[in-house]
Amino acid sequence: MTYLVAANLPTTSAGARFRALLERPEILRIPGAHSGLASIQARDAGFEALYISGAAVSASMGLPDLGILTIDDVCFHVRQIARASNLPILVDGDTGFGEALNVMHMVRSFEDAGAGAVQLEDQLLPKKCGHLNDKQLARPADMAAKVNAAKRASRDLFILARTDAAASEGIEGAVARAKTYLEAGADGIFPEALTDIEMFREVARRLPGVKLLANMTEFGRTPALTAKEFQELGYAMVIWPVSSLRVAAKAQAALYAEIREKGTPKALIPQMQTRAELYDTIRYWDYEALDRNIVQTVLPSES
Repeated sequence: MTYLVAANLPTTSAGARFRALLERPEILRIPGAHSGLASIQARDAGFEALYISGAAVSASMGLPDLGILTIDDVCFHVRQIARASNLPILVDGDTGFGEALNVMHMVRSFEDAGAGAVQLEDQLLPKKCGHLNDKQLARPADMAAKVNAAKRASRDLFILARTDAAASEGIEGAVARAKTYLEAGADGIFPEALTDIEMFREVARRLPGVKLLANMTEFGRTPALTAKEFQELGYAMVIWPVSSLRVAAKAQAALYAEIREKGTPKALIPQMQTRAELYDTIRYWDYEALDRNIVQTVLPSES
């Protein structure tokens, strides 16, 4: 059925559902979803949580991932994806959209929109993808203040602190920062842009019992590992942040080139969802049945 029926909505908060998933022994697999449609497809494939990437949101708006987004931009995506999927969502909060009070506003806004977790990173604006060069880092104390602000503002949101320090400060610096962020109230740590398996293993060894997230982005610095391999290294979560957008963007580019060159998309029709497949995905027939049921209930046919 649909999210329009109150009985079909979750009875616990997204934050509580996200935390419950992390209590299970197996690693939590969290694919990125860049739209409501993508989130339904991910849920139907069996995933139980989703990731909203700042890079994917920026790209979907035709913008680079440089911290240009506003809180309202991201909330629009959170609302549609939470509503479409009914799954708990980990949302990329970039650098928090400002300092401590801005971070608190972000947390409340994301939580109200339906998020279950938020990620904060220790870069300075203009922030960059974690797998690029020349990232500028905030002072650990300044990032810790943001983490603490997020924790104070949260009703039930899982607070994930990301550190980009490995590239410039090594494992020692990244782990030291992680410990500072945990002391400030972080519920988990995201060590970004680790470049080999031993780095992942060493971070997990130095942060025993901490909920750690691994980023399995394509075309980055991290070696291609499976969810099972990350679990064996001691990680509780793994994300594929931009995969769905990359696949969709490649297909769209091919479509537009085909129409421009040949005047018809006919050759690509076998690669398209049929109308029936699309309607099945978005539960079109359930909505129609719901509408008929309401009309028949409120306005019974005359005898």
